This record gives sequence, C-alpha cells and structure tokens, in this order.
Amino acid sequence: MHVVVMGCGRVGSAIARRLEEVGHSVAVIDQDPEAFRRLGPDFAGRQVTGLGFDRQTLLDAGIDSAGAFAAVSSGDNSNIISARVARETFGVQHVVARIYDEKRAEVYERMGIPSVATVPWTVNRLIRELLSVKVSEMWREPTGQVLLMRV
Repeated sequence: MHVVVMGCGRVGSAIARRLEEVGHSVAVIDQDPEAFRRLGPDFAGRQVTGLGFDRQTLLDAGIDSAGAFAAVSSGDNSNIISARVARETFGVQHVVARIYDEKRAEVYERMGIPSVATVPWTVNRLIRELLSVKVSEMWREPTGQVLLMRV
C-alpha cells in the first residue's frame, strides 16, 4: 500500500521508516527540507517539500494512489486540515491525525477523522507507571464510547 506521511519530525520519520521496513511504499511531506535527514540514508521513499494540505504537494506525494495518510506535524490545525483534504478530496480510506489539544481531538473524532491526542495519552501512561496502578485506564476514545483498561 502507498502511505503518505505529513510531518518528518521524530514521529513522522519513525512511522515512515517502519512502514517502509514492512514493505509499504511511503512518501513524506515536510515544509523544511532539512527535516528529511531524520529518515536516514537508506530511506527509499519520496521526500516532498511543501505544505501537507496543498493540493499539488499532496499529488507530488502520490495521494491519488494512497491507501493511508498520517498527519503528524507539530500543528493541530495543519494536521486536521490535511487529514480532511486527504479523506474528503482524495478519498483516502485510512486517515489519522495527531492532535495535541484533547478538546479538538474530540471534535475531530466526531467529524470522522480518527485522531491521537498525544498529551492526555502520555499523561495517563506516565501516571499509571508512577503510581503502579494495577487496574488502570490505558486509553479512552475521545467521545468516551470506548475505554481500554489494564487489569
């Protein structure tokens, strides 16, 4: 499957390398051409400099043949706009956006864009480890309809 990753920071570059390792075709978009150094010399995928919600940038990354799109830049607004463009304009089946603001994440989930709210997830995970809680909430879907517990 062809996957487009928007954002080549620590998360985006790690996702891109892992996807390529398991046999997927990958294109990475970032505004800063220097960010692509994180991919390493063995990365064979496309490296596209530009905005992740720009139509031509997405086409250069192969969005029209993509089966998945990950928006993992450092900006919530850029992530959600690019995720919506990938889904609504290009019909990409599997789209996910990283969102720092948990309130925004809830809104985007209701709009049908799966999101990962990294700050609350990280805080909950750290608290569980710090307090050695035996029964704990591992993850809660932003709408509150799904909860994953560790017993």
